[in-house]
Amino acid sequence: MDGIRTIARRELQGYFATPLAYVFIVIFLALMGAFTFYLGGFYERGQADLQPFFSFHPWLYLFLVPAIAMRLWAEERKSGSIELLMTLPVTTWQAVLGKFAAAWAFTGVALLLTFPVWITVSYLGDPDHGVIVAGYLGSWLMAGSFLAIGSAISAANRNQVVAFIITVVICFVFLLAGLPLVLDFFSGWLPEPLLDALAGLSFLTHFTAISKGVLDLRDLLYFGLVIGFWLYATAIVVDLKKAD
Repeated sequence: MDGIRTIARRELQGYFATPLAYVFIVIFLALMGAFTFYLGGFYERGQADLQPFFSFHPWLYLFLVPAIAMRLWAEERKSGSIELLMTLPVTTWQAVLGKFAAAWAFTGVALLLTFPVWITVSYLGDPDHGVIVAGYLGSWLMAGSFLAIGSAISAANRNQVVAFIITVVICFVFLLAGLPLVLDFFSGWLPEPLLDALAGLSFLTHFTAISKGVLDLRDLLYFGLVIGFWLYATAIVVDLKKAD
């Protein structure tokens, strides 16, 4: 754990040592506010809940989270600092988990800074705070899944722009996996069990359930497995590429 904490602290300090962190937070908060109050019709709905707020999280994460993830390893490989990193008394897994923990904590900070929306809905009505807490948890888990995917793609590329584009495409596929747009395409030739499995891969399906206050163990396990699988892929890629 000491190695993970060391790497995570180093990475987190690196975020706030440059304007990147502040630019991301400002953009995230500005877009979230605009989408919630204008596109989501927060006031017009006349309901004391944060569904308009949480409904836009997947689409914001689709572009903003890969922008964080693209630099996790691509920058290290391009500058050659990955060799220095690997000479530290840490294992590959400690480095992978430390970098991921720092990025996930950073997105968590950005998410927590949206608390004025929670205060606003509490002032205007009597919301179910348990549902709101579940929504924040589901949003953070989904952000972690996006980051884990981006981490693996970043480890496989030296170019941050390429890593960003590939991550966006993969995350977009995961988002749409459970929608009729995708399922109708496969329904003609895929058997029903495989269609159900494909629908079960959708980020939107699992996140929507959690954001409504339904903390199903299957949804939590899904995000945990996605994060674990892609971090495992990251560790494998780092081991293969660190000598390049």
